[in-house]
Amino acid sequence: MKTTLIITTYNWKEALKSVLDSVLRQTELPDEVIVADDGSRQDTIDMVASIQKTFPIPLIHSWHEDNGFQLSMSRNRAIAKASGDYIMMIDGDMVLSPSFVQSHKHVAKKGWFVQGGRVLTEEAFSKKIMNDGAVPTIFSSGIRNRKNCITSAFLSRMFSYERNNDKATRGCNMAFWREDVIEVNGFNQEFVGWGREDSEFVLRMLNAKKRRLYLKFSGVGYHLFHNENSRASLAENDAILEKTITEKLTRCEQGINQFLEEPHD
Repeated sequence: MKTTLIITTYNWKEALKSVLDSVLRQTELPDEVIVADDGSRQDTIDMVASIQKTFPIPLIHSWHEDNGFQLSMSRNRAIAKASGDYIMMIDGDMVLSPSFVQSHKHVAKKGWFVQGGRVLTEEAFSKKIMNDGAVPTIFSSGIRNRKNCITSAFLSRMFSYERNNDKATRGCNMAFWREDVIEVNGFNQEFVGWGREDSEFVLRMLNAKKRRLYLKFSGVGYHLFHNENSRASLAENDAILEKTITEKLTRCEQGINQFLEEPHD
């Protein structure tokens, strides 16, 4: 099984650098990393180009012009470029525990996709992570959801469970088979502006008879503090989500298919 780690980013190169550093600390590396960039400035482009020179596995920078919040499109472009059979997708502010990739590979199963958890870090501790390489533990101050710091194969087997709804959906820590994503036509690019794109994707996957594993005590990531995104688009995005629910859609019209025939970098 070949794996791809996709990291979404937009104009926060310091966080992205910390995430890429955490990839290098993995007990088991993915086969490739793709940065799904929603139009970051030149400083991010230059930083990724510099890291590419010494990165031990292929590091691909999938970038498009900044035309507002187009997270779904940036994800689709990256997934289209992916050569992995199995894809782990995180946000560019999710610093990974050393066993993150190994944990996700361990639970990968045909017909299933995975929702992982996160440890929320407060602003001061986030700076320690980025500036000093600090790693949270269950005893650290300045974190929330601290039980999610625990990595335990035994507890993970005990407490991970099938959860076939869109509750507790977080695109910052997901994993899925590339062929399953293509089957539902990827992420819905009708979503412009923050909100509901992850839930809508999950519902189409469930409508297509994929099963969702809610992963506990495994696949741990530390979410760096940042201000919340604008909720200005929620009304429009709720309407798109409601259509998927009402019509039990398995595919979106504006999705990954337009990028699958493009030449890869």
